[in-house]
Amino acid sequence: MATFINLLQALIFLVTAINASDDDVTWAKRVVTKNEVITTLQFYFHDKLSGQNPTAIRIAQSSNNSSTLFGMLMMIDDPLTVGPDPASKIVGRARGMYGSAGQTDFGLIMVLSYGFLDGIYDGSSFSMISINPVMQPVREMAVVGGTGLFRLARGYAIAHTYMADAATGDAIVGYNVTIATYV
Repeated sequence: MATFINLLQALIFLVTAINASDDDVTWAKRVVTKNEVITTLQFYFHDKLSGQNPTAIRIAQSSNNSSTLFGMLMMIDDPLTVGPDPASKIVGRARGMYGSAGQTDFGLIMVLSYGFLDGIYDGSSFSMISINPVMQPVREMAVVGGTGLFRLARGYAIAHTYMADAATGDAIVGYNVTIATYV
């Protein structure tokens, strides 16, 4: 009986410690169950193609003059922030590529690693490989893996465009991400 009580106290302490370490992170929450951890993240992706210091640059372009930019490929290193204001706290970076993969509609293939720099998530990342139908007001994309706290991640990201500038190509996109990992 004493062993059971000690085990229960240790479990309560562990859950409290995990939740206490999340208190300093406002953009992410973790729920630990018996078999898995469910993490929800909310952040903003800032894709800047204009100005002196763009975070996304075109590295390839097809010569087919497609209205959907089919064949265009971008390399990115975009900041992830807690709010839509570009001056809000940076919690990570999205790095990788996206390209126009649709001949008849504007869909971007996203091949990105979302790496985090804040709180207990510092050094952890998740990977996304999915089509982003950017003309839709709300899009769902697949989370297919990760590192650190997101090792063996599976889940989904819901994206909605907060701001898009047609003249410059700059955009701010809100993300709500749900990730499941094993305990």
